[in-house]
Amino acid sequence: MDTHIIDTSICPVCGAGNRCTLADPRTMDQACWCFTAEIDPAVLAALPEEVRGLACLCPRCAGLEAASRDAS
Repeated sequence: MDTHIIDTSICPVCGAGNRCTLADPRTMDQACWCFTAEIDPAVLAALPEEVRGLACLCPRCAGLEAASRDAS
């Protein structure tokens, strides 16, 4: 039996806080930033199967910070 627990407030790639509103009881009634973010499907496909759909990536690992810098 797998006893590994996924922390939904942590990015499954780098371990940084992912700023997920759904993982925080104080803001869980708000939509998460990732609901409207355009995340490269290749980034999501590279995630290990056991963490897919369980925790948000952080904006950096989702590629949003790099995309923001490139647009500037």
